[in-house]
Amino acid sequence: MTASHSDDPVPYRNIRAGERLRILGDLRGAVLVSQPISIREIGTGGVQVESDFPFHVDTLYELRLDLGGRSVVVKGRVAHCSVAEMDNDVVRYRAGLQFVELPVHTTAAIDAFIEDLKTGRLGV
Repeated sequence: MTASHSDDPVPYRNIRAGERLRILGDLRGAVLVSQPISIREIGTGGVQVESDFPFHVDTLYELRLDLGGRSVVVKGRVAHCSVAEMDNDVVRYRAGLQFVELPVHTTAAIDAFIEDLKTGRLGV
């Protein structure tokens, strides 16, 4: 008699769209996790941020920027990162990220936000 899985509380269903292959060597990946950061400076070419974690130089990150009621996602390459502050068990890092591959509409949103900052239309 063969074992049946029909008695399982949640029956297993194979819903894969395609074949998967076992990796015999070492294939690395990364999990992207949303972490809060503080934007300290913004310009048309990039941002300076502070965070509780270090950024790795020359690494690309995706950042969500809240630009006065409008949210955009940008890619940024880390130009530099250093310790900004140390207090007891808390370390704060400051990093500069250069924008990479910005779509035209994102560039326009950043430019408009910067103009609003200059003219005092935003209370940031």
